[in-house]
Amino acid sequence: MAHSRYASSPCFAHELVLGERGYEAVDRQTEIDVARWRRGERQRLIDARLAISAAGRAKIAEKVCHALGTIVDPFSHPVVSVYWPFRGELDLRGWMKEMSDRGARIALPVVIARNKPLVFRAWRPGCRIERGVWNIPVPAEDERLSPEIVIAPVVGVDREGYRLGYGGGFYDRTLASLTTKPLVIGVGHPIAEIETIFPLPHDIPMGQVLLGEKEWKPPL
Repeated sequence: MAHSRYASSPCFAHELVLGERGYEAVDRQTEIDVARWRRGERQRLIDARLAISAAGRAKIAEKVCHALGTIVDPFSHPVVSVYWPFRGELDLRGWMKEMSDRGARIALPVVIARNKPLVFRAWRPGCRIERGVWNIPVPAEDERLSPEIVIAPVVGVDREGYRLGYGGGFYDRTLASLTTKPLVIGVGHPIAEIETIFPLPHDIPMGQVLLGEKEWKPPL
C-alpha cells in the first residue's frame, strides 16, 4: 500500500517491506529508526492534545460517548474494559458509570509488570481505588475479568486501525495473549489520525476507531 503523505518525514520508509502482518524491518537499524520516529510522533501528538482546552476535550468526549452508546448494549451485561484518563486522554468516566448502572460489567486495565500483559480488574462505582503504575488509579481488589469489548485510548491511529500508544507495548501484548479476542475500539482526539504508524508484525489493528466526529472501521 502506498502512502503519499506523512505527519513526519519517514526517511527510513524505503527500508520497510510491507508484509501480511504489517511493515517488516529490513534490519535492526530500521527497527531503531521506526522506534525513534514513533517517539517523536508520540510527543508531538501528546503536546497537541494537551493544548486543547478542557471544554474542547469535553465536547470531543461527549461525541465519542454518544457513538459508544450505539455500539455497546449494557443490557446484555458485557464485560467492557475502559480506562482512567491520563495526559489529556478523553474522560469517559461518566459514560463508564452510566454503563455500570445499566448492567454492563466494567473493568480497568492494570499494569502488573514491565513486558507483561495487562490484567483487567473489576470496577464499580464507589469501589476501593489505589494508585498503580504512573499513579493511575486502579481497583484495589484483584477481581479479574476477561473483556468482550476493550475501549483503548490512542495517542495516534491510522486508517488501518493500528494504534500508536505510549511505547510500552502493553495493549498489543495483552491482545495477543487473550484466548478470546475482544472487540477493540480506539478512542481519542481527531488530531490523533495520522497517515501510518509503520506497523510492525507485533502490532495488532483495532476493530473500530472513534475520534470525535471521525469514525471508521478498518479493513479486515
